[in-house]
Amino acid sequence: MEKMHFSRMDQGTDEDFLVLKHVHERTLRALPDRLFGLLRELSKDTAYNISRYDHCLQTATRALRDGKDEEYVVVALLHDACEPLGPFNHGEVIAAILRPFISRDNYWMLAKHGLFQTYFYAAHLGLDPNARDQFKSDPAYERTVEFCARYDEVSFDPDYPNEPLSTFEPMVRRLLQKSWEPPK
Repeated sequence: MEKMHFSRMDQGTDEDFLVLKHVHERTLRALPDRLFGLLRELSKDTAYNISRYDHCLQTATRALRDGKDEEYVVVALLHDACEPLGPFNHGEVIAAILRPFISRDNYWMLAKHGLFQTYFYAAHLGLDPNARDQFKSDPAYERTVEFCARYDEVSFDPDYPNEPLSTFEPMVRRLLQKSWEPPK
């Protein structure tokens, strides 16, 4: 295995940073499978009517059947993938991972969907169901309202026929193969 030879980055050579470039390329090639692994882990969640894995498949299936573009469908599939890593900010976690590959509005929708979803249950917990309204001026506000209402909120139905993960795997791989620029 190639190794970098510096003890401080400012002492690195072109050869060292070529090794780093190769590390990043391997990491990016492995990213889809890592995300699929996070999704599969959600199948162990039994607190809901269906597993969180099936919830994610159902959300993506609904978006796909509604004719949403491939990027949107992938976002729908992965929207809760990081919930075990950050239950209170899982949308922000997956949004940060996908940021180099998705549009600004899909990034924003992912990052904020958790708060927007509380619209449907906040009153049961003594929370403000309209907390999302602080973002009404954002260009992705209506997109996020729609995502939660049409796809996320309704996707806990054990009788809904989901597409299998294999339907979405090529979409995820295509999206994550896009060339990208580091976020500014």
